[in-house]
Amino acid sequence: METLEHTTIKDIIQDGLANSMSYESYQELMTTLVEQQSTTGNEKTPALANYTMLNERRMKRWDKTVKILEADLRAIQQFNHKVTWLVISESWCGDAAHVIPVLKKVADINPNINLRIVLRDDNPELMDQFLTNGGRSIPKLIILDEAHNVVDTYGPRPSTATEMVMAYKEAHGALTPEFKEDLQRWYNKDKGQTIIADLVKVLS
Repeated sequence: METLEHTTIKDIIQDGLANSMSYESYQELMTTLVEQQSTTGNEKTPALANYTMLNERRMKRWDKTVKILEADLRAIQQFNHKVTWLVISESWCGDAAHVIPVLKKVADINPNINLRIVLRDDNPELMDQFLTNGGRSIPKLIILDEAHNVVDTYGPRPSTATEMVMAYKEAHGALTPEFKEDLQRWYNKDKGQTIIADLVKVLS
């Protein structure tokens, strides 16, 4: 029974990889969606299309501005196992727009890391293997070894942002638009450094 279950998860991951795209293709897709005033995902609303537009701008900004400190750079360069970083995302996801460009920056430093992106709503079986507290939260990074076994996962948010979200939910029950704006400000101030530190821990 265990073998069957294991095979099924592996098949789902293989399907996800087959449906995945490079960071560059993901960016091109977002640019096209912005031109069409549209979005990825099952739900197409003006609000989600607007988030896609904002996120495309955010990603371009992070591509130019994310800096990796010397100590982190050395730690990333020393990683010597071949892995695939398969990220589940959607164009409208605010957290993804902050997280994925940093993943790309880190992956670019080490040729052992192959970054691929897959859309959540097109791959529900894959998403349902990697829920966060029972929810389909994204972005979700699945780290796979050469044989495509799951080594680790990361996300949907960097460690500090996760703590902020949990504390706010505990105090207020749900995330408000005001809190989400605070979270965006935190990402802008942090400049990807918490994500880099988290990833260095994952790699070591």
